[in-house]
This record gives sequence, structure tokens and C-alpha cells, in this order.
Amino acid sequence: MWALVTTAWVMGLFSSLHCVGMCGPLALMLPVQHLNANERFVSLFLYQAGRIITYASLGLLFGFIGRSFFVAGIQQWLSIGMGILMILLLILNYGYHKNVQPAFMNSAYQKIQKFIVRILKNNKSVFSFLYLGMANGLLPCGMLYMAIAAALSTAVLGNSILFMIFFGLGTMPAMMMISYLGTMPGLSWRRSFKKLIPLGIALVAVFLILRGMNLGIPYVSPEILMKADTPIECRQAIVQ
Repeated sequence: MWALVTTAWVMGLFSSLHCVGMCGPLALMLPVQHLNANERFVSLFLYQAGRIITYASLGLLFGFIGRSFFVAGIQQWLSIGMGILMILLLILNYGYHKNVQPAFMNSAYQKIQKFIVRILKNNKSVFSFLYLGMANGLLPCGMLYMAIAAALSTAVLGNSILFMIFFGLGTMPAMMMISYLGTMPGLSWRRSFKKLIPLGIALVAVFLILRGMNLGIPYVSPEILMKADTPIECRQAIVQ
């Protein structure tokens, strides 16, 4: 459990630097300038909590899917397949500079943006920040896809939800800091970090492949002792 949540938190912390570049402008648009210190903290916290609620919901959804694969006895192959798919997408995106995002994702992105703008225009209560965060959590994001792939490879529903929650918590400090400071990091700094993103995705892909290979390596590729088709023998003790 600790290995799971630590991995998720570190992944979120690493991803947060990418989130600053992608979602930072939206964080700077939050109408908190007129609020006092306490109200600003509550509003920004609710915004971040909304993102984590969405991530937890995605963990629940994909946890059910991952559990179904586990019951079917092919969860290991799913983990290996997800890792290979991430490497292929990485090569296409960064090697051949091809956009592999489906068209329906672009349509969803535009609809979510319109919903966010509507909330910003009709901002009447502090809970509007919660709704903004929940909508922000649905925006297409490569690092979010990476977290979902890792959560999908878990065999326990609760672990999938926990993974996504701690992933969100890992992204929280940097995003809160951007909102408080009211400024974005320098362009050169963002370009430097952007070069590290493919390496992070490749590491997660390798981790998923190793996890599915059932090598018996603690934390990295733990041995799955029980499979869905493993018969369970029950013996009843007879007391005389």
C-alpha cells in the first residue's frame, strides 16, 4: 500500500511541473484577487479538491475496468499492453511529431473549456471553485493518461482510487503556489522541463511492463499468488 501511494504521489509531483505549463494559465484566471487571505485559501483549496475528486472518480471507473481484467485472468497482459502502448505513443508523438489524440478528445476539450468559461462568468459562491476544479480534472492531459494507465493495472478497486487521489495530491503544491504567486515560471525553465517529460513517461511504461511480467521483484514486479482461475480448496474440520 505504501509503495503504491508513494509511487502515485511522486508521479503527481513530477507531473505537477507539466501541469503548471498546461493548466497554469487557468489557475491564474481564478477570480481570487478581491478575496481576503482566508477566503483565498479556501477558494484555491476547493479548486484543487475538485480536481482530486475528479481524479478519484476516474480511479473508480478505471478500477472497475482493471478489476474485470483481473477476474478474467488477463490483468498481467493488460499491464504489459498498456506499457507497450505508452512507448509506441511516445515514439509517435516525440519521435515523429504526430498527434495521436482522437478527434473526440478534441471535441470534449472544447466542451469542457466552454463549461469552465460559463462557471467563471457566473461565479457567485465559493463552491464555484470546486466545480471549476472538477471540470479542470477532465481536461485531456498526457500525464493524467499516464496515471490512469497505472491505476488501470491495479487489481484492487480501492488501490486504483487511492492511486489517483495521491496522484492528485502530488500535483497540488505546485498548482497552489502558482495561484498564490500569480505568475508563471520562466519560459526557459518550462522548456528545460519539457525535455524530461518523455523520460518520465518511458519510466512509467517500463514499470507497467515489469509489473505485468510477474517476476517476483518486491514493489517493481510483485508475484501474483492468486489468479482468477485458481481453484480454492476448502476443508472443514471435524471436531469429535
